[in-house]
Amino acid sequence: MSDRVSFGYEEVTPGEKTERVGAVFSSVARKYDIMNDAMSGGLHRVWKDQFVRRVKPQADEEFLDMAGGTGDIAFRLEARGARVTVSDINQDMLDVGIERAMDRGIDTLVWSRQNAEELSFPDRVFDGYTIAFGIRNVTHIDRALAEAYRVLRRGGRFFCLEFSTTTWPGFKQAYDFYSHRLVPRIGQAVAGDEDSYRYLIESIRRFPPMPEFEAMIRAAGFERTRVEPILGGLVAIHSGWKI
Repeated sequence: MSDRVSFGYEEVTPGEKTERVGAVFSSVARKYDIMNDAMSGGLHRVWKDQFVRRVKPQADEEFLDMAGGTGDIAFRLEARGARVTVSDINQDMLDVGIERAMDRGIDTLVWSRQNAEELSFPDRVFDGYTIAFGIRNVTHIDRALAEAYRVLRRGGRFFCLEFSTTTWPGFKQAYDFYSHRLVPRIGQAVAGDEDSYRYLIESIRRFPPMPEFEAMIRAAGFERTRVEPILGGLVAIHSGWKI
């Protein structure tokens, strides 16, 4: 196993990546949702709605929403009657999510600080596992996928919403210019943090292409895997079942 992993375009030790990713999200936690609106023109809300429609949460199903930080996916799952445990490795992100839940009068969510690579939950306790825009920040993605498989019951489903690489000619070049040149500047203007948003864009470029990530999901044991590209693959919904 290599002793170096990617942190954006840098190669660092696993421990350093975990520490530096934590610092990034602590820095952006308070402005995270505002920045999502600014960077995507509000489209992230549409993508998350589409994602939860694909998940099809049912009343009283148990879900683990990993990297769920500020609660966007959990609120949508809870509104459909699911029982949701929101987990994140970063306490600052969880604190923002807890405040947002209180503002909405939602008191049914469970909040739990967790490392996606080493979950403290027993085997086979959840009906569904969701992770949105978080798995690319995990130090060892294969370990996180193995843990997702472990904590799901037989018949449980894994759903991941993540940025990828769009295959649309023209749009790809325009997005590359926007993301590399403009997003860090937006991050500085809105959140006072250019470097963190430069990392977040670089982490998208280093994330495996859609077919490669689907293969990783299958390698973790999931079956009936599927990839649904959005905007030519700018964003993709990945899914698999524990059968």
